Amino acid sequence: MRVPGKWLLLLLIAGMSALAQAAEESLYSMDFALETEAGETKMLAGHEGKPVLVSMFYSHCPHVCPMLVNTIQQVERQLAPEQRERLQVLMISVDPERDTPEVLAGMARDYRVDASRWTLARAAEADDTRMLAALLDIRYRKLPDGEFNHTSAMILLDEQGREVARSGKLGKPDPEFVARVAKTLRSAQ
Repeated sequence: MRVPGKWLLLLLIAGMSALAQAAEESLYSMDFALETEAGETKMLAGHEGKPVLVSMFYSHCPHVCPMLVNTIQQVERQLAPEQRERLQVLMISVDPERDTPEVLAGMARDYRVDASRWTLARAAEADDTRMLAALLDIRYRKLPDGEFNHTSAMILLDEQGREVARSGKLGKPDPEFVARVAKTLRSAQ
């Protein structure tokens, strides 16, 4: 019995390694469906061709996630208007059970995000949340009270879906990260 278990574990590790390698080349090569705040199902690859700032959050978060959204909005305000118009923002929930499209839509309204550029979403398939988090190098775990501990990171993907910058600094945006966002948007023209 132990031998098949070891083989299964090796196959699982090999499969994860192959997924990680494919994601390094482009996150858009992964076939993930997302359910948006508008109730639409969109493929992650639908962002291809545009720089995207990606993060993971949950709507019931009392402290860090509101600060994360605010920091992304501050990053946007530091960009030239024509750059801001080209930046897409994708926020993916780590709590797909509670973060229904209706809840996500309420959050989008509450934070007054630009619906033409921001997407709040949850993975359409339950297992995909964990896989997306792993590919984005975001760790999370559900706590007994229903809240989550999670990595708070903003990840900039270029138009091919490759990570080009990352920041975990919340509150006042990291100037180097903002500069990298601006540079990526300039080169994507």
